[in-house]
Amino acid sequence: MQLQANIWQRAYHWMLRRAKMERANLGLFVAGATFFFLGGSIIYAANLRLADSVGQELITLFGLLIAAGGAISATLGYIALSVFRLMRHSRKDDSNSF
Repeated sequence: MQLQANIWQRAYHWMLRRAKMERANLGLFVAGATFFFLGGSIIYAANLRLADSVGQELITLFGLLIAAGGAISATLGYIALSVFRLMRHSRKDDSNSF
């Protein structure tokens, strides 16, 4: 039970530290969005320009992996920008929350 409480406490403190890194969170969001749209563009171009083949499927899979990684990164960046910041501002013991 003590170990589980310690894990939650460490995760909470990590989130509060991450909330203070606004430029890094914004960079994570922008990089993730860029990779997401790059992956989508690769998928679109492969379906538009290449003939039906195994090569087209592999390039589409590559684009899908890039888009999925970008979506995850953008989501984490957005969560860090919004939710973690709300957590930081809602703390009662923080004297300079705004």
